[in-house]
Amino acid sequence: MAEAGKKQIVICADDFGMNPAVDAGILHLAKLGRLNATSCLVEGPSFAAGAQALTQSGLQLGLHLNFTESLQQAGLYLPVSSLIMHAWLRRLDAQAVARQIARQLDAFESLLGRAPDFIDGHQHIHQFPQIRSALLDQVQRRYAKNPPWLRCTQAAAMPGMSWSLQLKAWTIEALGARQFARAAQRRGLPLNRRFLGVYDFQGGQPVYAALLQQWFKHARDGDVIMCHPAADAYPTDGLGPQRVAEFQVLQSAVVGEWMQQYGVVLS
Repeated sequence: MAEAGKKQIVICADDFGMNPAVDAGILHLAKLGRLNATSCLVEGPSFAAGAQALTQSGLQLGLHLNFTESLQQAGLYLPVSSLIMHAWLRRLDAQAVARQIARQLDAFESLLGRAPDFIDGHQHIHQFPQIRSALLDQVQRRYAKNPPWLRCTQAAAMPGMSWSLQLKAWTIEALGARQFARAAQRRGLPLNRRFLGVYDFQGGQPVYAALLQQWFKHARDGDVIMCHPAADAYPTDGLGPQRVAEFQVLQSAVVGEWMQQYGVVLS
């Protein structure tokens, strides 16, 4: 339980395993106490090399289920717009979906020696039709005694936030948050409360610092704030410069002051 007046939340860095710069940034922020979770691209090119350090990080470790980036792996990978279309028309190969989920869960357990603390999706695909039902089936079958919590992308109310950023958060929610949450709750599977951290990955440090303060201000007990930091801009990463901006803000001492100001405690 959080202290009176405090809000217990999760600050989760997505994409561990994407490249060494992302991994280094996440591990450094973990040491500073700025994060308490990371979601892992287990088939990412740097994941295996970083797995041992990750197990010693003290972070909650989750599977970042991936159906949109092949990462040089064979399997069912589509651009997110195509995946949305195929999923909503129920045209995905159900057996291929189930195999891919199982393969990524197997890899997580093999490389980290444990089950995931939570599961979410790269580009939020875990909540899409067909994928969500297959995922929930496997979670219930594999982890019935101690199920991981699942990321719900229900958007938090953000008075004063620009309409364009609120629209992006609402769009992500509309892509399956409520259906996913209802299906998980019917099975007795745990979820976070609400989801923050959505923006357009632009603006550098000043914009991200202002947004982070707003997310802290409007967060409630049980919410998740998503982030995407990296220690350096990796050459092949289109989001690299903004990832570095997030990292620079999150590692700054003032973030600890903001957390105290807004009563934020990492759960």
